[in-house]
Amino acid sequence: MKTATPKYLHTPRTRIKICGLTREHDVDAAVAAGADAIGFVLYPKSPRAVSLQRAAELARRLPPFVTPVLLFVNASTSDIASAYAQIAGATLQFHGDETPQHCDQATAHGNRAYVRAARIPLGPDAVQFELVKYAQLFPNAQAILLDAHVDGYGGGGKAFNWSLLPPNVDAHLVLSGGLTSANVGDGITAVRPRCKSLSVDVSSGVEALDANGQPVKGIKDPEKMLQFVAAVRAAEQQLQF
Repeated sequence: MKTATPKYLHTPRTRIKICGLTREHDVDAAVAAGADAIGFVLYPKSPRAVSLQRAAELARRLPPFVTPVLLFVNASTSDIASAYAQIAGATLQFHGDETPQHCDQATAHGNRAYVRAARIPLGPDAVQFELVKYAQLFPNAQAILLDAHVDGYGGGGKAFNWSLLPPNVDAHLVLSGGLTSANVGDGITAVRPRCKSLSVDVSSGVEALDANGQPVKGIKDPEKMLQFVAAVRAAEQQLQF
């Protein structure tokens, strides 16, 4: 008698990165919530930036199989090499104007895992971004991270129009930009069928709020992280491939 294949074997695994952490107990709470990767911002102009020494301290708290991710913006290859030497096994994330050549040089020609951010225009102009071509320009990238294009670097907590992405991208994608527990399910539903695999990356959407209801950059809310992970897992159950 043939046994039915359990539903979970058909459910795509959406890996979760929580980015912009600056405190020990936030790192611990993110891991406890079920994050697969923890992001540390090494861009000094970011309000969520930490020093390399601080990132190394926080990364040492991570248990096996939870990956530290180091975010750079137009950093020199020597600075990147120094960071990787101190946080071995980290994934590197390039979020500035880095060329394919710069990424390859900084990662020893693809021997170190890296993610390249793509800055997707807000509004109807998103359809003009040539994502397929962009992914082809970075063949050694482990994934292409999709973030909203705003002034400066980073998405600024903004979400672009996911429905305007190409229908078929031969790459692993990471969806970012304005994600929260309320909308991440819609993002997964919209983007997952368009790519090899999909991960999600959240920062402002899981941050604590100040007295005016604004996110406190770099300070995470444990309950929001739990809710975000739960929303991702719920969305997975609705997909069949």
